[in-house]
Amino acid sequence: MNLLRMTVAALALGSLSSLALAAGNPLSVHVRNLENGLPSPGVNVTLEKHVGQNWQPLAQGTTNEQGRIGELFPADKPFEKGEYRVVFKTGEYFQKTKHETFFPEIPVIFEVKQTDQHYHIPLLLSPYGFSTYRGS
Repeated sequence: MNLLRMTVAALALGSLSSLALAAGNPLSVHVRNLENGLPSPGVNVTLEKHVGQNWQPLAQGTTNEQGRIGELFPADKPFEKGEYRVVFKTGEYFQKTKHETFFPEIPVIFEVKQTDQHYHIPLLLSPYGFSTYRGS
C-alpha cells in the first residue's frame, strides 16, 4: 500500500511540476542521447523567429545536467503566433564528447498557433540520426 501511495504522489508531483513549468515559460527543450539513454548536458541551443524572409534571434541557452532548458523563450518578449526555429548545436556537443557526427546542427522549425499553450521540443539524438516531436 505504501508503494501505491508513493507512486500516486510521484505522478501528482510530476504533473504539478509540468504545469508550473508551462505557466512560467512557454518553451522548453530536452535532449537525450539514444546511444546510452542518458540526458545530453552541454548542448547549445538557439531560438529564432521567422520575420519576413529572415530569422530573428530571440534567445540561446545550454542544456543542463538533465539535458533540459526549462525556459528558452525570453521573459521580456511577448509569445506571439508564428514560425519559430530551435537549432541544436549538435556538432559542438559531439566534438566535446569526442564523437563524430553527421549532423553539425539540427534545426527544428515549428508553428505556434495558440500562445496560451506550453511548447516542449524533445530531441532524441545519436551521431547519425535524430528524432523529435511535440512534447508536453
